[in-house]
Amino acid sequence: DGEPFYREDPDALGRLFVGPYLAYEPDLSHILEDDQGICGYALGALDSKTFFARYEKEWRPDLCARFPMPTGDPNQWTRSQMVHSWYHSPDYTMPEPYAEYPSHLHIDLLERAQGRGYGRRMIDMVMAALRQRGSPGAHLGVSMMNAPAFGFYQRLCFKELLRVGEGQDGCVYMGKKL
Repeated sequence: DGEPFYREDPDALGRLFVGPYLAYEPDLSHILEDDQGICGYALGALDSKTFFARYEKEWRPDLCARFPMPTGDPNQWTRSQMVHSWYHSPDYTMPEPYAEYPSHLHIDLLERAQGRGYGRRMIDMVMAALRQRGSPGAHLGVSMMNAPAFGFYQRLCFKELLRVGEGQDGCVYMGKKL
């Protein structure tokens, strides 16, 4: 729950990490809700290249027009400004071998929904839908700082494909064949 960190723009992350999936891949978008409200999601894209090309052409221009690139010292930016900068400098990493892992997915659960099997079931749902649509495999990225998530994906038989960066800014891309 990033609400305390994004009060100046509570939708900043959602515009980037949720909105395009709901718009372009609704059949691969699963939302988790409990009695307190939405507490997670698992989202996917069948073909990353096609998805990112559409995002680049249809989604990103509006974001960049509405949210200018922050200026000044990046070390002084708010978290919302940092996300706004990502609108202008998107990450379209697609690890090799692409032909084996052309799909991608990501998941996010609030703490109250973690450790209860929901994440595994939601990923299984997205992966089953990708398999049904003919995908040979999927990849995802996880922060190098998020050891519990890395272990979670390993337990689900994802394997490491690529490391980019290091420390707090580093990302491990993992893949799983379907």
